[in-house]
Amino acid sequence: MSEHPDIATVASLMGNPTRADMLMMLMDGTAHTATELAMEGGVAPSTASNHLAQLESGGLVTIVKQGRHRYFRITSPEVASAMEDLLIISPKMSRPRSGPNDERLRRARMCYDHLAGEAGVRLLENLREHKLITGDDGSLHLTPTGEAWCKRIGIDLNALRGIRRPLFRCCLDWSERRMHLAGSIGAALCSRLLDMGYVRREPDSRALAISPRGHRFLETLDLEDQ
Repeated sequence: MSEHPDIATVASLMGNPTRADMLMMLMDGTAHTATELAMEGGVAPSTASNHLAQLESGGLVTIVKQGRHRYFRITSPEVASAMEDLLIISPKMSRPRSGPNDERLRRARMCYDHLAGEAGVRLLENLREHKLITGDDGSLHLTPTGEAWCKRIGIDLNALRGIRRPLFRCCLDWSERRMHLAGSIGAALCSRLLDMGYVRREPDSRALAISPRGHRFLETLDLEDQ
């Protein structure tokens, strides 16, 4: 019996067009109902339930219960990262201009729980330029200055180091074809910007709108409200 990871099963789950549409809807990092996902997949609720059961069985989505309601969300950042990576080799990427047609998605979007698009790439570049992080894409580390910066903007490094998720992970951006910042620090940064109102979610989209203060933060890496 082969001891290799069961890539074929995961690929078949992600490869079905209806399930792929559902997973893409969940890439905004929020939970959605089966009805919402059925509409996104263009199928009847009963058919959607069957697809969602397969995705749950395969470990790609998980159920969140709130009262009598059930919501679905992507199980982990690793699943979201695999989806983003698949977009890079999608046949649609063969056209001269890569990435999404929606300019809002190209500028800034959620990649599960972190910032992607032009804004996400710029954030990673600036962290390097300000010497807050060092190392290559596969082994990023905070500098002492970076540790002090995290504390200053309200990121609890001790809490992040207490979870199994790595602090840093570079994610190849679907539209920019350069790296943006993922990992627990990438998620914490995005959450902080959302809480501060520096970025906000666009309705019914993965796109993010960036406020003037948000644009200044991406350049200076300072929160004006601190």
